[in-house]
Amino acid sequence: MKRRAAAKLVRERLAENPAVALLGPRQSGKTTLARSLGGAYFDVEQPGERVRLDLEWDDLIRGRRRVVIDEAQSWPELFPRLRAAIDAERKRMGRFLLLGSVSPALMREVSESLAGRLALVELSPFLLGEVGAASSQRLWLTGGFPDGGVLGSKRFPRWQRDYVTLLAQRDLPAWGLPARPQVTERLLAMLAAVHGQVWNASRLGQSLGLSYHTVGTYLDFLSGAYLVRRLAPFSANLSKRLVKSPKVYLRDSGVLHATLGIASRDELLRHPLAGASFEGFVIEQVLGHLNARGLPHEAFFFRTSDGHELDLLLLLGGESVGVEIKLAASASPEDVAKLEKAADLARAQHRYLVCQTRRPALGAKRGVVDLAGLLRRVTELAS
Repeated sequence: MKRRAAAKLVRERLAENPAVALLGPRQSGKTTLARSLGGAYFDVEQPGERVRLDLEWDDLIRGRRRVVIDEAQSWPELFPRLRAAIDAERKRMGRFLLLGSVSPALMREVSESLAGRLALVELSPFLLGEVGAASSQRLWLTGGFPDGGVLGSKRFPRWQRDYVTLLAQRDLPAWGLPARPQVTERLLAMLAAVHGQVWNASRLGQSLGLSYHTVGTYLDFLSGAYLVRRLAPFSANLSKRLVKSPKVYLRDSGVLHATLGIASRDELLRHPLAGASFEGFVIEQVLGHLNARGLPHEAFFFRTSDGHELDLLLLLGGESVGVEIKLAASASPEDVAKLEKAADLARAQHRYLVCQTRRPALGAKRGVVDLAGLLRRVTELAS
């Protein structure tokens, strides 16, 4: 089994809290990680498992074993019982590990019943540090889902297409998405086509025959299911006008490529969205890396109305980091000059241009780096 970067964080949170919720997209490896930590395991998406947990509940809460509850969002009635068990012995830590495939924004029961009683940990699909730098190109092509091809199987892109279909037909409706499966799949296809662009709900709504309010609601569900990332614009008191709408990305690059009909690296590099794909891949790897280590951060993009832009602006404690991402083997002086100009406007203290260079040039606060080099630097700054 591959070691997961978030495992250490989960152990730390269990030592400090009565309950921990390990959240992330379906099939990202939550169950495998949870089982490796030990405990009495129940998948409450299965009716028989709900019955078993109900019958064993009194013995479990009196015992010393950790209780692991998978797909907890599928059984809302569970959360008041958890609250009562935790409140009866507030000083006992690490009693419950909940696994969920939707964010707390879609799990009202968490905020209503367990506020102040559990910690949240997000598990992304595999990250670069988990599969190794030698697998970076395969990770970009297939995405990070363990069964999706990154570990060497030949299931990409069929696995990703089936994954999206099952989410649209079964999981998202069960979690409350009111859209028909065909509409959800069309919306995901449109989101793939505008991957990395500024969100325009009215334009997508017109294409789907829906209001922009409805499209925005559907996007909330896709974000809550860890399919889509909305990267907020950075706002500052600057003389220049700034873009105020978020940028939207499909979070897993393999899902993006399968949705776009890309099946090989050659097809990817020839595709008009190759640069946008690489941009989203780098952003997701950076944010997943920081989340897995529990390093506090805020993430934005920066763009002025006259075209000065940073693909990623990170706030790490008291430090700000401006990042420009370019699908190329090296950076030209013009690329570096554009980065410096945008970073000056955003008042970024550190600035880095990320490309696929084999000869990084890294200074104290700036440089041209590959993805692995950027991950090392943001870890240093956030720690």
